[in-house]
Amino acid sequence: MANRIMLNETSYHGSGAIQEIATEAKARAFKKAFVCSDPDLIKFGVTGKVTKVLDDAGLEYEIYSDIKANPTIENVKHGVESFKAAHADYIIAIGGGSSMDTAKAIGIIIANPEFEDVRSLEGTAPTTKPCVPIIAVPTTAGTAAEVTINYVITDVERKRKFVCVDPHDMPIIAVVDPDMMSSMPKGLTASTGMDALTHAIEGYTTKAAWEMTDMFHLKAIEIISRSLRGAVANEKEGREGMALGQYIAGMGFSNVGLGIAHSMAHTLGAVYDTPHGVACAMMLPIVMEYNADCTGEKYREIARAMGVKNVDSMTQEEYRKAAVDAVQQLSVDVGIPTKLEALKEEDLDFLAKSAYEDACAPGNPKDASIEDLKDLFRKLM
Repeated sequence: MANRIMLNETSYHGSGAIQEIATEAKARAFKKAFVCSDPDLIKFGVTGKVTKVLDDAGLEYEIYSDIKANPTIENVKHGVESFKAAHADYIIAIGGGSSMDTAKAIGIIIANPEFEDVRSLEGTAPTTKPCVPIIAVPTTAGTAAEVTINYVITDVERKRKFVCVDPHDMPIIAVVDPDMMSSMPKGLTASTGMDALTHAIEGYTTKAAWEMTDMFHLKAIEIISRSLRGAVANEKEGREGMALGQYIAGMGFSNVGLGIAHSMAHTLGAVYDTPHGVACAMMLPIVMEYNADCTGEKYREIARAMGVKNVDSMTQEEYRKAAVDAVQQLSVDVGIPTKLEALKEEDLDFLAKSAYEDACAPGNPKDASIEDLKDLFRKLM
C-alpha cells in the first residue's frame, strides 16, 4: 500500500511572516482577497495586522465575519453568497479552525458548485476541482487547519458536527506567525494547545500511522509538552514553540487520521457547545487509557517525548501509565477541567451514536462499540 503525504505548496514560519502575504499575492497575480475572520479578531485588531499588510501593498480585499466558534451550515451558505458578490479570486483565512474551516467549505463550493448542499461534503466527498486559493493565517496554536485536508461544520438542526476530508481544500500557503497568536487569552491558549497535543498523540497511534508521520508526531509531542505551559503564561519562547509544534502535528495527522478522542469531542461540541480543545483535553487521557493495550511500545515513546525520565527501565504497564499521567498533568497544569457538568445520562445514547458514526472513529487503534463509548463518556461525569 502506498502512503500519501500532502502539505502546503508554501509555508512561512516566524515573527513577521505575515509580510509575505503581499509578496505571494502579487507573485500569483491575485486581484481581490475575500478575508474570512471572526468578529472578535476584528474587534481586537488581530485581523487588522493582516489587512494593514494588504493596504500598504495596495491590494484590494473584502472582509467576511459571519463565522461562529463552531461554524455552521448557515455561515458557509452566507459566505458562498458573499464571496460571489465580492468578485474575489482568493481567500485569506485569519483565525483558528473556525475561520479556516469556513473558508475551506466556501472555497470548495465555489469551485465545485454541484456540492452547494453543505451536508453533501461530509466524509470524503468526490469533488473534482481544487478550492479557491487560500492563504491561511492561524491565530491559535492548535487546530493546524492551515496544513490539513480536513474541516468540520456544525449542523445545528441535527445537533451534530460533521467532518469533511478533501485533498482539494488544502490551503496553498500557510503563514504561521507567532506574533498573530500573542493576543490569545490563557484559556484559549490552553485549550487549543491541548487540541494540538491530541492531534499528535492520536495521529501517532492511529491505525494508518507509519514511519514518516511518526516522526512528525513525536517531534510535535516533544515541542508541545515543553512549550504549552510557557505559552499559557504568554512567554515568547512558549508561543513560538506552540506555533511550530501544532503545525508539525498537522503535517502528520492530516495524512493518517485521528481517533475517538476527536470523534467524542466533536459530539460534545455539537450538543453542549463545549470548546473543541477543552473537549479533546478532557477525552484524551480517558481514551489513551482505553487504547493502551492496542498501542505496542508507542506509549513509551510518548512518555519520553513528554519528558518522563527513565522510561527504558519501566515495564510496559508502567510506561503506559506514565504517558497517560503526563498528559493528564499537563492538562491540569494549564487549567483544563476534568469533568463536564453539562453531561447527562439521558444524552449518552445520542452522544455515543454520533461519536460512533464520526469520520474520525475508524482510525482509532482499538475498535469501540456504542456501549464502549457510553462508558467512556461517563468518565467525564
